[in-house]
Amino acid sequence: METPEISVVVLAYRSAATITSFVDSLVDSLENEKLLWEIVLVGNYFEGVGDQTPEVVRGIAAKDSRIKAVAEIKKGMMGWDMKSGLQAATGRTLAVIDGDGQMPSSDVIRVYQLMKTNGLDFAKTYRAKRNDGSYRRLISIVYNILFKLLFPGINAWDMNSKPKIMTREFYEKVHLESNGWFIDAEIMIFARRLHAKIGEIETVFHSIDSRPSFVKPSSILEFLGNLFWYRVKEFYTQK
Repeated sequence: METPEISVVVLAYRSAATITSFVDSLVDSLENEKLLWEIVLVGNYFEGVGDQTPEVVRGIAAKDSRIKAVAEIKKGMMGWDMKSGLQAATGRTLAVIDGDGQMPSSDVIRVYQLMKTNGLDFAKTYRAKRNDGSYRRLISIVYNILFKLLFPGINAWDMNSKPKIMTREFYEKVHLESNGWFIDAEIMIFARRLHAKIGEIETVFHSIDSRPSFVKPSSILEFLGNLFWYRVKEFYTQK
């Protein structure tokens, strides 16, 4: 089987109600671009919570050989899901996007085109417009400023924005450890350390009404604690 030009890892945690339409839109975008593609749907789940996402993603995958389903009992949060999806991906280029619809599926093609046109190692969006409320916007601004202060020189903004797309060569040089929400920032720290050629393109971040936000106050503390811990680790890495 020929290697896909792009593997799109879709993080579908608790997205049973919306993931089918998201995948349909994503497939349309990939087909219009005439790419050789695969999609990896990550529907990992906690036992006993009544989440139908594993069954939904398995059903989607059963209808198209280019779509894989990863649906395992969770041993972590977003970071663990992302790592399990990336490990299952076989493409020459690897994309990661949330499947809840806050990021348009069409952004995958926009970021991919930016990456290919400019010969980048890594490309992503930044949220030029956000519709998820002033509280989340304020947290994001403070967090990104703090990141830039602790890790100066990186040619990027909005560290948590997706889709993120990377070459396989870049991916094979990073060793992601985070099992939680910090994994987006961890990828950016590796991009800075490896002097990756980075590009960004603006997007609109939509609100979501189908479920509450997964980003809790404890997640913010996790972000902050990890930022300082990784700054310490970076100091010893560079010595």
